[in-house]
Amino acid sequence: MANSTIWWLIAGAAIVLELLSGTVYLLLLAAGFAAAAVAAHMGAGTVAQLVVAAVVGVGAVLAWYAVQRRRPAAPATGANRDVNLDIGEIIHIEAWNPDGTATVRYRGAQWTVVQRAGRTPSTGEHRVVEVIGSRLVVEKT
Repeated sequence: MANSTIWWLIAGAAIVLELLSGTVYLLLLAAGFAAAAVAAHMGAGTVAQLVVAAVVGVGAVLAWYAVQRRRPAAPATGANRDVNLDIGEIIHIEAWNPDGTATVRYRGAQWTVVQRAGRTPSTGEHRVVEVIGSRLVVEKT
């Protein structure tokens, strides 16, 4: 069996494992394996193929890592609109309890509401900024 065929099979196996695991790193290493297969097609020796696979695969992983470090961290699950569609919704608060909580009817159920830390409770329209268990954390709009 030709070296290029072996590299293509290894690249395909890495892609299958990536699909099963859900990480992007095996896909990046598969790019290195594919580059080694192309090098084999071009007549490079075994050592050159290994070097190409290592340089391209590890280089892709390091580039991905550098890109991910520059991105801002995702908000916590309780405050992430992509995970919790209640974030950003507007509710109306009639009155606050002496303990700093309020009770509102929202989405057909009774919810306990607390003001975001460092804010003073006031009545009126509020935006949901976080959900902690069955409590809505809000701020004045």
